[in-house]
Formats: sequence, structure tokens, C-alpha cells
Amino acid sequence: MTLAATELAFRAASVALLLVLAASLVSDFRNVLAARLGAAFALGSAAHAASYSIGAPALTSAWHAPLIALSTGNVVTFWLFTRALFDDDFRLRWWHSAIWALVAAFSFVSCLWIAPSGNVRLAVIATNLISLGFIALAVVQTVASWSADLVERRRRVRGFIVVAAALYGGLNALLQIFVGGSGGGDVANTINAGVLAFVVAAIACAMMRVDGADLFPAAAEPEPEPAPAIAPSQPVASEDAADQKLIDALMRLMADERIYRQENITIGALAGRLKIPEYRLRRLINQRLGYRNFNVFLNNHRIEEAKAALADPAQAEVPVITIAMDAGFQSLGPFNRAFKAVTGVTPTEYRRLKVNAA
Repeated sequence: MTLAATELAFRAASVALLLVLAASLVSDFRNVLAARLGAAFALGSAAHAASYSIGAPALTSAWHAPLIALSTGNVVTFWLFTRALFDDDFRLRWWHSAIWALVAAFSFVSCLWIAPSGNVRLAVIATNLISLGFIALAVVQTVASWSADLVERRRRVRGFIVVAAALYGGLNALLQIFVGGSGGGDVANTINAGVLAFVVAAIACAMMRVDGADLFPAAAEPEPEPAPAIAPSQPVASEDAADQKLIDALMRLMADERIYRQENITIGALAGRLKIPEYRLRRLINQRLGYRNFNVFLNNHRIEEAKAALADPAQAEVPVITIAMDAGFQSLGPFNRAFKAVTGVTPTEYRRLKVNAA
């Protein structure tokens, strides 16, 4: 088999796997934002598999330029996908689409006007620096939210997905920058296509080994209330008695010591207070209390305290920001967003409703 035929086979395999993955995500989780973004990322990666070559030519055909633009814009989709995958409360904003459109448009213009005007190296470097920037954002997002994720299997597979995709995308961007406008050669392109096919197959395999309910939250799933999990009259199987004692101890820390008020409290510090391994505390909060994210668990307790304060006539003159800071929030913006996500109204509206109902 010739190098050209081998490269074509690798590209075709990557495109086929990515299209199947996108169709599967849309079919099974069409109402989940992270899955829809995952499908969009898979489609953009298919465009990359069909259009990518090491070393950019000075002239790009009219049919090739849109695929390259989609491939470049896909780094924005990758960043948004990591945010939605690791933050169940993430929502798309209009400016997210605007960023994607700007990046894709810049790549399109580079292909049809900047590179042909004699600025091939400038176009290649600028486009790939943009790619590296969004890949770095995705990696930072993964690292920042890693410890707060309570779904153990999702933590493992998401790390693999991000690391594999980021390494491939980052190395390719660096390779393009250093290669510049020179031709990459058939051997380099064949190797690249083979590596891409392997990465796509590994990611697809990793996602198939994880229950979709672990990887993606159920659409419109309400946040769990902590009270049922700690009710003393709740029947507990004898083999779960130790877990129940730990949950009772955890909830005492929440209710009596209000440990959620501490600045930058981590799940590791909380596990240390309970004298148990961190992984066990993750499992308890996730499987017994129903939370998928540690920050959501903390914020729900903070919001319950804030709700009580806002409904208290004796604290009617206390500023909302004071109540938020006393409950453990570090600023007003995150408090307002978290409060409205739980109650459906802003803190000020909640206070007014309680005063009118009194």
C-alpha cells in the first residue's frame, strides 16, 4: 500500500469514527449541553481529519478553505466542551458563538487572502497561536475543576479526553509553527493521520467504557436536597452503617460548625477533618447525597443560610453582599448566579417576596 493510500485510510477511519461518535451523542443525549458540544467537537474534528496537512500551501482551494476554518474554530468548541463537561451548571452565551465565528472567519481569511498575498508564515503562526491559546484554556479549566468533580469515573475519562486531545492539538500547532509554509511531505502527513486515527479510537473507546449517566448529567435534573440523606429515621442497611455515620458527621460539620463558610475549603481538607481518604468522601457525597460537584454541595448549604437570613425580618436592613460573604461566598456575582440557579429568583427578589408574604 502506498503512503497516499495509507494516509487516506487513516483519514477515512478518523472521519468515520468521529461521525459515529457525534451521531451517538446526539441520539442519546441531545438535551444535554455537554453532549451537544461534544458532538460539535467531533464534527469539527472530522473536518480537521479531512483537511489537515503539515505545512500550509500558499494557495488553498475554495472547497478546502471552509474545512480548514471549521477545523480552526474547533479549538473554541473544544474549550467550550471542556467547560460544559466539567461544570454541570455551564451555559452557552451569545459571545461564545461570536468567539467561534471570529476564529473561524480569521482562518478562512488567512487561507484565501493573507497566505496568498505572500504572508504564509504569518498566517500559519497566527492561526496556530490562537489554537494553542484555546487549548491552554481547556487544560487550565480541567486542572481548576478537577478536585471539585465528585463522579470518579468521569474524572478519569475526562482527564484522558482532554490530555489526549490537547496533546495532539498542541503538538500539531507547534509543528505547524516551526514548519512554517514549507511542505510537510507524504511521510509526515501519513504519520499525522495515523496518530489522529489512534487518538480518536482511544477517546471513543474510553467514552464507551463509561456510563453515559456518569459522563453527562441528566437534562434538567434538579439539585438534590441534603435533608433526606441525613434524616435520622431513614433506614440504613447494616453494611452501610459506617457510611451513614460518616454522613452524619459530615452534616454536623455543615450544620453546627458551618465549615462551608471557610475560605477556599477543599474536599481534601474536609476529608482530613473526618479522618477518611479523599476518594471515600467523594463517593459518599456523590452516591449517598446525590451531588456531582463539590462546589455545588458547598453552595447549596451557603444558599440555605442566605435564604434564612434574607427571610429574617430582623436582618431586613443587612446588605445582600454582607449576607453572601457571611455565608461563605467570596463575591456578589457568583452568589447571585448560584442563588438564582437554586431558587429561580435573585436574592433581592427573594427578600421582597418573603417580606410581602409575611
